[in-house]
Amino acid sequence: MARTNPITFINQVRQEVSKVTWPGRQELIVSTIMVLIFVALASVFFLVADQVISWLVQLMLSIR
Repeated sequence: MARTNPITFINQVRQEVSKVTWPGRQELIVSTIMVLIFVALASVFFLVADQVISWLVQLMLSIR
C-alpha cells in the first residue's frame, strides 16, 4: 500500500466532506423522532414477546 502525505490526505478528506449532503434541521428532528418511536415500539414488542415466552416456559415446566 502506498503511503499518503498527511497534507494530501487532509486535502482529500476536505474534498470528500464537501461532497456530503448534510441534513437540515427539520429533517434531523423528524428522523430523531422516528428513531425514538421505533425504539419504543421495539421495546414494547420485545417486552411482550419475553412475557409470552416466560409464561409458556412456566406452563410447560409446571406440567407433571
